[in-house]
Order: sequence, then structure tokens, then C-alpha cells
Amino acid sequence: MRGVVEPRAHRSTALFAPTPTLSFSTVPSHLIPRPRLQALLAAAPNHRIAVIGDAMLDVYLRGDVTRISPEAPVPVVRVRDRRYALGGAANVAQNVAAIGAAVELVASVGFDTSATQLREMLAAIGSDVRSLVPVNRPTTTKTRIVARAQQVVRVDEEVDDDHSPDEVALLLEAAEAAVESADALVLEDYNKGVLVPGVIERAMQAARARGIPVVVDPKFRNFFAYTGATIFKPNLRELEDALGATVDLDHPATLPALVHRLGVDAVLLTLSERGMALIEGGSAPQGAHRIPTTAREVYDVVGAGDTVTAWLAVMLAAGATPLEASVIANFAAGVEVGKLGAATVSPDELLAAYDHHAKR
Repeated sequence: MRGVVEPRAHRSTALFAPTPTLSFSTVPSHLIPRPRLQALLAAAPNHRIAVIGDAMLDVYLRGDVTRISPEAPVPVVRVRDRRYALGGAANVAQNVAAIGAAVELVASVGFDTSATQLREMLAAIGSDVRSLVPVNRPTTTKTRIVARAQQVVRVDEEVDDDHSPDEVALLLEAAEAAVESADALVLEDYNKGVLVPGVIERAMQAARARGIPVVVDPKFRNFFAYTGATIFKPNLRELEDALGATVDLDHPATLPALVHRLGVDAVLLTLSERGMALIEGGSAPQGAHRIPTTAREVYDVVGAGDTVTAWLAVMLAAGATPLEASVIANFAAGVEVGKLGAATVSPDELLAAYDHHAKR
């Protein structure tokens, strides 16, 4: 089996030596003064973010069902509308652009119409497309067929093996060039073959050489390969799957050792309707923070993780601390989940969400 993580036969909670004095502090919404937030938002357009990872094209075919096919017992959908959306690392890039920062996406695409569509959509939002590397596989494309507001079927066109050595060499060249002009780096892994160990290592080395923050959104494969990241952002299920153990957030004394094991500065756990948990390195009690959700209504959680990743990177580039960046990203997530599908969040929307919670 590929990857550096071996699943365990059972889950255990006693993986790390506990820090007896550690407990979560709950972070209030008004932790960041409004002038500080405004200054960070105003600084966003002065920064450039490099995003390296698996880009996808999402296709939505919407129509009506009026009969069952005579060929098989399946519905016949007459398509009335076709819509395209950026997915995966391309959606992170789209979110960065919506914040106002410059963005360059390093990803692989095929020699197909999906690649053309992806390039056009990225160019339309102002993203630099010079680092989209053509490879001998289809562009990852996910087509959802929807009728009467219900998804009938999803069709995935993809190859998720690691790229060939020649393709990796092209990705390495593009990654190093993108990091050279960046103020922050995002590594966005969907296990589609871009973030192989060599690309991860070289991108992290380039970021360290420039002294820029690194935000990682990992998947199971290569989960422990991101030593030196500024913020490592798995969701709780991904973390538990990688560890082969249950993470008990009600008793967080072992969590600083988890940060040490990963070799990162901080872990930001996204917890769905429970908000987030930020665990910073070291054993000080102030190193663990619970950030309650700020969502007023939850309409669709698709894309919320990409929004959080983008806001973390831009705010860190603008000079925010990891805690400040996490609180701001939590506001952005609260706005995004109130929208349909993968959506972006503008600085004005985020400031409005901040003001709403400040009045409560």
C-alpha cells in the first residue's frame, strides 16, 4: 500500500504523553479589534499566494426526469442547464482571488476540453495560469447530474496515481518558480497525484528559504510529510484515520504532543458545526483554543474547507498570528456555508459577519 500511514486495527486514545495543565480556552468572536481586522483585510491585495495541489473541474448538469429508459431501469434526464465550477486546489485559488490577493496555481491538467475550461475560468478571476502543467492523463472532472433538486448520479473522470518522474520534474520546476514570488504557500492535497513526496519536500524547502508561512490541507496519503508547516489543517475524521486513534477534544492534554509528532507549528482542526480547534506547539495552557462556529444558517457545507484554507494563507501573509488567522477564517466559513455549493467570501462579507457577531 502506498503512503506513509498504516491504519491500525483498533483506535486508542493513549498515543501521546499528556500535558496535565492543558485545557482549551474558548476564543470570543471579538478577539480581534475591528481596526486590526480592517488593517489585515486592507493588506490582502499587497500579497501573492502560491497554491500547489490537485485542481478539479466540477460540472453540473441540471434537467428534468419524465420517463424511465427503455434500455435499463434508470431515469432519463433531459438536460436544461450546464454549469461549471472550480474545484479542489482551483477552488482555493478562486477563494484567494476573491479576498483580493494575487494567486498562482500549480497543478496538473490533461490535454482535453476540461483543461481549456479550467484555464479560462482561472484566467477570468485573475489567477496566473502559467503553472498549469499538461500531463498525459485526463483533467480531474466531476460531473453531477441533478433532477428535481436531487443528485441522480456523479461521474468522475480521473487518474489518481502519482505522476510519472518526467511529470513530477515539470511540477517541481513550476512549484519552485511560484514559491519564489509568493508571500505564503498553500499545499492542497486531494490524493490525485500532484503532491508526491518530492514536490512536498521541495516546495516546503523553498518556502522555508523565503521565510513565508505554509498552510497545509492534507489527505491520508503522505499525511506526515509536512514537517515545518505553519498551520496543518485536517478535519477531525482525517486526523483520526491517519493516527488510527480517537482524538478526545474534551481532554486535550495530549494534543501538544500531536503537534510535535507532526512537526508543525500549529494544527487547526475543523469540526463542522462545532467550529474549529487550534492547537499550537509547546505545552503552555494558552496553546489550545476552541473557536465556536459563527454560521447563522447552514445551507451547504461544500467548499467551506477550501474557503478556510484560502483565508488562513492570505491573513498569515498579511501579518496575522495563527490564532488571528484562524478566527478570521472561521468567520469566512460561517458565511460560506450559508451559500449554495462551493462559494467564495469577500472582505466586505466577512466584515459584515464580524459586525453582526460584535452586536450579539
